[in-house]
This record gives sequence, C-alpha cells and structure tokens, in this order.
Amino acid sequence: MIEQDPDYKEAFDNELIERPSWWKRNWKWVVPVGGCLTLTILFFMMVGGLIFGITSAMEESQPYEYALEKINQDKKMIELLGSPIEKDGMVQGNFNWTNGKKGADMRIPIAGPKGAAILYVKARGEGDEWVYDEIRVEMNEGQSSDLLIE
Repeated sequence: MIEQDPDYKEAFDNELIERPSWWKRNWKWVVPVGGCLTLTILFFMMVGGLIFGITSAMEESQPYEYALEKINQDKKMIELLGSPIEKDGMVQGNFNWTNGKKGADMRIPIAGPKGAAILYVKARGEGDEWVYDEIRVEMNEGQSSDLLIE
C-alpha cells in the first residue's frame, strides 16, 4: 500500500505539501452513494405519505365513523369486545368518488379490552346520503355478527 511507504508519509508530513481534503479524496464514491441513498429515502417518504394520505381519507369518511359509532352502541359487541371499541391497525379497502356517486368497501381491524375483531363496511351513496350494504363484525373465533340486521 502507498500509505505504508515511508516516502509517502514523509511527503505529507512535509509542511510544504498540503494534504488533499477529505472531500477531494472521497468525492468519487460519496456522490453516487449519497445520490442513490437520497433517491431511496425520497421514494420511501413518497410511498409512506401516499399510504398515510389514503388511510387518513378513509378514516375521516362518513361510513368509517358511522360504523365505529354503531359498534360502540351495540350491546352484543360491547359484551364480546368490551368498551370502548377502537381501531386497532391500518384500515384496508377502497373509497371511490366518481361523477357524484361514491362507494366504500373497508376492512377495519378493531379491538376492545376483551378482544379483537375485523369490521367490514360496504356502502354507496350520492351527495351527502349513504346507503349501507354491509356492516359486519367477524370475530377471531370465526363468529360473525351483522349489525345491519340487528
């Protein structure tokens, strides 16, 4: 190696020859690695922001709020899961809005002090009105309870 060569060491110990800065010695690998790392971080931030935005939009929707309100008022659900029943994970599904018509199909993990379940919500609507096709809770043991019938 050059650095072990005594003449090399003496050359940089000499006060007349200035040693190159860290940047001048390392820019050839710092620039590509730093650029790739920056692009990777930006990509993951964009994907995370997109997921957060979509999930937030679903959580602020009327079907989501109505379904959570309905299960927190249902005596059977309170008996099985305890009170309060809250979201326990990331909302999955879709929320469509096309030419004034809207639709929601969501899968919401929920939990209370006594247990956990999955809340399924399917709704469609126009304007400010929603029609609920399904509000169903599926327990971990395979039990299912339809809240629209009750």
